[in-house]
Amino acid sequence: MRPLSSKNAIVTGSTSGIGLAIARAFAAEGANITLNGLGDADAIELERAGIERDFGVKCRYSAANMMNGQEVAALVREAEKTFGTLDILVNNAGIQYVAPIEEFPEDKWDAIIRINLTAPFHAIKAALPGMKSRNWGRIINIASVHALVASPFKSAYISAKHGLAGLTKTAALEGAAHGVTVNAIAPGYVWTSLVEKQIPDTMKARNMTEQEVKRDVLLAAQPTKGFVTVEEIAALAVFLCSDAAKQMTGAVLPVDGGSTAE
Repeated sequence: MRPLSSKNAIVTGSTSGIGLAIARAFAAEGANITLNGLGDADAIELERAGIERDFGVKCRYSAANMMNGQEVAALVREAEKTFGTLDILVNNAGIQYVAPIEEFPEDKWDAIIRINLTAPFHAIKAALPGMKSRNWGRIINIASVHALVASPFKSAYISAKHGLAGLTKTAALEGAAHGVTVNAIAPGYVWTSLVEKQIPDTMKARNMTEQEVKRDVLLAAQPTKGFVTVEEIAALAVFLCSDAAKQMTGAVLPVDGGSTAE
């Protein structure tokens, strides 16, 4: 028996990057998976079918729009209907925009708050009743070091992630007597294809080598000077779903190469 056999999980924003790594790690432990996110339909189907083939679990895909609270709630209901229960919810979907406050577009502010903070609220609201009724549930919010510290020009993202930390703690208190844990993972710079694609333009703009861009720009605030990997985030998510972590709840756990220690 794999540790998550008989468990059913939703991971939002899971068609690539951190979310996909978490979905595959859960599947490797025996969980059935609902994927969600954007991308090419054929590529998503390859990932979905690959999870079923590689791990012998059931995997479905939902195109639920995280901007729409009704669709977020429906994502939970459909997973419960398909698999019978929803045991694990990972709120991972997120977007970013960078600009000074006085120049920050209001539509970008609204979209970032809705996807990064309001969507997790709707998902948690829909998932909690079933989890409480079964006296078991795991909710993991993928936050950021920006849930703990701030930096310039990211007002909406930092506000959303600080709010997500507060939502995590509140939901943890409400679920504590019902076997439901709620925690947040707060990554620093994670090595993904999106980060990798930024490097050539940054090299050109700053007249730097690839190594200089990694060390002096992307990893300037991470004392270890190493990127977090998606596999490391996924491994922590698996641990938070284990019996060993059943007394861990309401925590915001940095995985950031030491950046929030300074």
